[in-house]
Amino acid sequence: MRATGAGNGGRYRLLGAAGAAAVVAGGWGVGTLPAHDPWGLWVPHGTAVRAVGHALAYGGLTVLVAAWWMYGRAGAGVRESRRTLLWWTAPFLLAPPLYSADVYSYIAQGAMVLEGHDVYEAGPSVLDPAGPGGDAAASVGHHWTDTPAPYGPFFLLLARGVAWATGGTVVPAVLAMRLLALISLALIAWALPRLARAHGRSPGAALWLGALNPLLLVHVAGGLHNDGLMAGLMLAGVLLALRGRWVGGSALIGLAMMVKSPAAVALLFLAVLVGRAASGGPVRRVVKGLVAPGAVAGAVVVLTTLAAGTGFGWVGTQSVAGRIHTALSASSDIGLGLGRLLRLMAGTDPEPVKTAVQNLGLAAAVVLILLLAWRSAAGRLEPVHGLGLGLVALVALSPMVQPWYLLWGTAVLAATAAGGRMREVLAVLSAALVYETQPSGSTPAFGFVLAALVCVAGALWLRGERAGEVHGRLPGQRLPVEEPAGAGLRTG
Repeated sequence: MRATGAGNGGRYRLLGAAGAAAVVAGGWGVGTLPAHDPWGLWVPHGTAVRAVGHALAYGGLTVLVAAWWMYGRAGAGVRESRRTLLWWTAPFLLAPPLYSADVYSYIAQGAMVLEGHDVYEAGPSVLDPAGPGGDAAASVGHHWTDTPAPYGPFFLLLARGVAWATGGTVVPAVLAMRLLALISLALIAWALPRLARAHGRSPGAALWLGALNPLLLVHVAGGLHNDGLMAGLMLAGVLLALRGRWVGGSALIGLAMMVKSPAAVALLFLAVLVGRAASGGPVRRVVKGLVAPGAVAGAVVVLTTLAAGTGFGWVGTQSVAGRIHTALSASSDIGLGLGRLLRLMAGTDPEPVKTAVQNLGLAAAVVLILLLAWRSAAGRLEPVHGLGLGLVALVALSPMVQPWYLLWGTAVLAATAAGGRMREVLAVLSAALVYETQPSGSTPAFGFVLAALVCVAGALWLRGERAGEVHGRLPGQRLPVEEPAGAGLRTG
């Protein structure tokens, strides 16, 4: 199939919207439905409805992925791409949670804060089943029922507001959380083109990879993951820093850290930006870069924690997610494999071995991030690009990896990566990882098979394009833009 220009964008927009609508329609039958819905809207269905639901969801997802892939070759500009984002997100507005039960944890934790429970010591199971947030607590995935919150006070403050406004009733609380998710998408769509222009990249290509990405739509608009809010605040903070407004940028990154802690990586690279722009000698630039942004972000962290009233327990819960094994984590898989091998050979407990390998993976990620920051400070790497690479390294070496974690680095690299292999790899991985999880939130073995098949198909397609067998625009090629790169943007 050959894209002939921007005129095809409208065709792919409609195709993608139809795919998204089919995903949502299927989700009403096989989505991550609550254990109990007092409104009777999101309820379990029989075998026939579930079979149709699975067919719609997987068929629609494939249509959405294909439409996105071809839309990237249609040469649409920023306005057209933002219009496409509206079309593709609209079907998710009233959908039940899809591909994850995490939103139920968010609601239950908000109700816990509202009722005075310590969310950093207890899990959602402490809630009264008949009280506010009780239905949400009953719908939480079994791994998380007794697990303390790994999220920061700013997000829990928002979750508390949702619980207060909706009484913790499942349907309105989920829809309120979706409003936060859509605001996050809007923030990402606002920041990406501006960051792309600041780096001399195509704004349209940045929106295609970073905002129209099916992985983002499925897991933020559909699954309501707070990673979207973290990414949106982080991108906005970096953009402000690029424009010379590093105080506001540091504050936004502080808020992003108070959603999810990985945003702290952005603070390091923002420090590099501030230090490089500072006047004076090397010592003064280093001191200003390291101290000033950290002081601003630190003040935001303290004030947010005090305002939320949750205490500083979040510092000690950042490792709780690592206790849950996810097959996408290379360090966890290797550690578990070595541990089991040693158990067969010497009868030892595999868990200490697994933990040791996980810690080695995290240590390697820290070293890589510091090396990227050093190269950025030395002028051999753009700091924002280094941030994107650092976040990808963190995810690759993390003890817990979920499909949507790829979005941390992709959201940044969409605006900074030049055309080439990196964008191609991110595009193929994004298309593949949407299949790893079922609409119900479970992770079946065939999900990995589907993801592998998509990776192979994507690699073959790209190989064919390079060989001239398919004449289309690569994901990394510069797309037509509406205004010159860098227009109207101050990067000091």
